[in-house]
Amino acid sequence: MTEGRLRTFVALADTGSVRAAAERLYVTESAVSAAVAALARELGVAVVERRGRGVRLTPAGEAYATYARQVLGLLEQGRAAARGQADPGRGTLRLAAVTTAADQVLPRLLAGFRARWPGVELTLEVGPSRQVWRRLADHEADLVLGGRPPAGVPATVLATRPNDLVVVTAPGVEFDLRTTPWVMREPGSGTRVTAEAYLAERDADPPQLVLGSNGAVIAGAAAGLGAALVSRDAVGAELADGRLVVIDAPGTPLHRPWHAVSGVSPTATTRLFVERLLEAPGWRPAGGRPE
Repeated sequence: MTEGRLRTFVALADTGSVRAAAERLYVTESAVSAAVAALARELGVAVVERRGRGVRLTPAGEAYATYARQVLGLLEQGRAAARGQADPGRGTLRLAAVTTAADQVLPRLLAGFRARWPGVELTLEVGPSRQVWRRLADHEADLVLGGRPPAGVPATVLATRPNDLVVVTAPGVEFDLRTTPWVMREPGSGTRVTAEAYLAERDADPPQLVLGSNGAVIAGAAAGLGAALVSRDAVGAELADGRLVVIDAPGTPLHRPWHAVSGVSPTATTRLFVERLLEAPGWRPAGGRPE
């Protein structure tokens, strides 16, 4: 069982086709097919099956793909830990962040960190809450900036920062919790889950318009499409220039702190970044366990 075969199989699982996997890995399609066939022989079960002109994972392949991602993530994490321990300022840091944190919290932090530690190999993935926590669970991220980590994800909370969710509309919109349309984030967003729970707790079922990103939700609310539940951090400019106003909705603001979260054993380079994080306004050390 080689790392190369695992990477090829995961690329096939992620892309859904031999051709796309080959393009991702910069190899031939025959090399992808040979690697997956060799992996299946080692496992003793079929991991892919024909589907029309393409292939798809078998149930056994779906089950194995979860473990393969974790194995590859652990290998990368191990390399990062070794390099970082030898010289934290020249190690690797794989960041993942929810969209609002990436837009509003990270830019200045990253600029300051890069200026101080230019030798760190830094990558950043931005996505909805479900996606970034999956990256941490699969050992594909060293540090996540988001809300509270979900149950079942091995996590060490290293720092927190206050974050309030507020209901906003365009000026002049007559807000009614039960009838005013709500502009919502895409499935998988933690903010959307919170908004749905907020409405359900108040037995409210207003019309909903689902938009594809945090920026689209803010723009939609400012255009008068309806109300939105957003981080106050994300709408500072819109509130300042009057494009949005905060509604005194029942039970708001909702206090949902930002969390900086690593796996069980944060690397030396991860801790170096968190030291910089704790110098920024509002951030404070955490006790190490999810709140």
